Amino acid sequence: MTWHGTDGHPRLHIVTGKGGTGKTTVAAALAATLAARGRRVLLVETEERQGISQVLDVAPLGTEETEVATGPDGGEVWALSIEAGTALVEYLRLFYRLGRAGDLLHRMGAIEFATTIAPGVRDVLIGGRIYDSVRRTTADRGAGGRRGRDSGGRPAYDAVVLDAPPTGRVGNFLDVTGQLADLARVGPIRNQADAVRGMLHSATTVVHVVTLLEQLPVQETLDAVHGLGADGLRIGAIIVNQARDASAREQVDRVAAAEVDPEHLASQLATVGIRTTPTMVDGLVQTAHEAIQRRDLEVSLEGAIADAGRPVLTLPHLPQGVGPDAVWRLAAELARQGVAL
Repeated sequence: MTWHGTDGHPRLHIVTGKGGTGKTTVAAALAATLAARGRRVLLVETEERQGISQVLDVAPLGTEETEVATGPDGGEVWALSIEAGTALVEYLRLFYRLGRAGDLLHRMGAIEFATTIAPGVRDVLIGGRIYDSVRRTTADRGAGGRRGRDSGGRPAYDAVVLDAPPTGRVGNFLDVTGQLADLARVGPIRNQADAVRGMLHSATTVVHVVTLLEQLPVQETLDAVHGLGADGLRIGAIIVNQARDASAREQVDRVAAAEVDPEHLASQLATVGIRTTPTMVDGLVQTAHEAIQRRDLEVSLEGAIADAGRPVLTLPHLPQGVGPDAVWRLAAELARQGVAL
């Protein structure tokens, strides 16, 4: 079975990164990028944080697929929040035909109990929902429970973007078969786990890792690239988020080249009418030294990222914060840097 889209590009894009790196915003921007030229993309969150709805400024997501954004060229971004309990009810209906009994179990708390004592089952159920979204065609029930846009066998979505758990947890989340080794060796749920694993390890799936140019996020990124790659998952791009503008780096370069001298700095300020004190000058010199150290650290971290051997994409720091406008601006930047459509 092939999992490629009609254009041969991967169809499942998994986005992870250390908490605080802007992973959800980048996932939304990637979905917007992939929704170019009339394509339909599904954006999925798995942790029930409603991060996507906040970034896109839309109503809280539910478990049904909902259109959340339309591109200027007609592309569509749909989204949903996968909730383990609902996924388990769907699973029980599909394999055991429990019907309304599944809803009753949900209300009694049995679903939450089952997914809490067996977290591997939770991840398999979520993976199964993603599996369905990737494999579904327009001949099946489409987004929002409606028929697809045509009666052919095209994918219901041209791409699926998963806002996955952070790097510290994503390995276990993606290791659906290993987590079930002692829980379900045979049966429908094991078969579903094997199907999900096959999809994750196929050419259809790539894992992108979001980082900042800071030591801990970069170290977690490199660890994730190594660990996920060793597990047979295909690593896509390393995305450096909130990077400083090139002009700011150039200004620091000039300061470093000038070898800041306190007396010279005081005299230069005096020429433009700024009266200084020794304390003020010392503070400015210290700030300059810290900026140079920060630049040197960033250069070193950039080298470490480059040595990972994966494509590197860089997104700018947006002082106005996150929101729909920021998402589309970042999407344009990803497209400019060559994200495959």
